[in-house]
Amino acid sequence: MDGSENRQIARDSLFLMAELRLDGTSVEHRIKVRNLSEGGMMGEGEVRVRRGDVLDVQIRNLGWVRGSVAWVQESRFGVAFVEPIDPRLARIRAEGPGGQINRFEPTRQSLGEPGQVRKV
Repeated sequence: MDGSENRQIARDSLFLMAELRLDGTSVEHRIKVRNLSEGGMMGEGEVRVRRGDVLDVQIRNLGWVRGSVAWVQESRFGVAFVEPIDPRLARIRAEGPGGQINRFEPTRQSLGEPGQVRKV
């Protein structure tokens, strides 16, 4: 048994980037969130954590969430949150007016005649 059969809280697989800050430090580490539930998450990154470490993770649409490291396996680790979250909020994209997804739009401004240098 690998432990997944013992899970009491369903986890939702996803991929998003987050910031992690170990308790007592101000250094932020960029990590990947591989799955998320109301009670915890699986993260992956270069940051070295140990079982029992207290940390905060900044998750999109949720802000900073406090938790502790439950397990570590190579560059992946499990975090148990202190307070439950709503994991559905992390999936919501930022929307603009009329429900449009905010995305980068390249400028449509004319660049002038070919071969002409544009002053910046």
